[in-house]
Amino acid sequence: MPEHPSASRVVFATVVDTPIAVRDCADAVANAAAGAVVTFEGVVRDHDGGRGVLALDYEGHPQAGEVIASVAAAVAEQFPGVTIAVSHRVGALVIGDVALAAAVSSAHRAEAFAACGRLVDAVKESVPIWKEQRFTDGTSEWVGSLG
Repeated sequence: MPEHPSASRVVFATVVDTPIAVRDCADAVANAAAGAVVTFEGVVRDHDGGRGVLALDYEGHPQAGEVIASVAAAVAEQFPGVTIAVSHRVGALVIGDVALAAAVSSAHRAEAFAACGRLVDAVKESVPIWKEQRFTDGTSEWVGSLG
C-alpha cells in the first residue's frame, strides 16, 4: 500500500496488545510550532446502558493497524496544520485501562480540537475492532466499533 501524502504528519497510528498512554501520544506530537496539544483518552468504564461492566476484551482484524494508519493520514490531510499520534489497544482490559489514546497538535486550538474529535470518531467508525463486554450479572455481549 503506498504511503498516504499526509502520513509524514502522523507520528504513529497503531493497534497494540500492550498498555497505552495518552502522555505518549502527547509527547510524540509536541513541537515548537504547536500552540495547542489536544488529547483524548478512552478509558474502560464500569457500566454501559445501565448494566455493570467487569471487563472488556477487544479483538482486532489483522488489518486493523493498516486501517488506523489510513484513518489518521486522512484526518491529517483534512486538517493540514496538525500532527497526529493515536493508539488503540486490543486484548483483555479491566476498568480504568486505556483502550484508545490520541493526541493532535496544531498552531491553534480550534484546529487541534476539531481534528482530534474527527480522529476519534473516524477510528471508532472505521477501524475493525470489536469488544466483548463482560457484565456483573455474568452475561456478555459483543459490540462492534463499526457502524
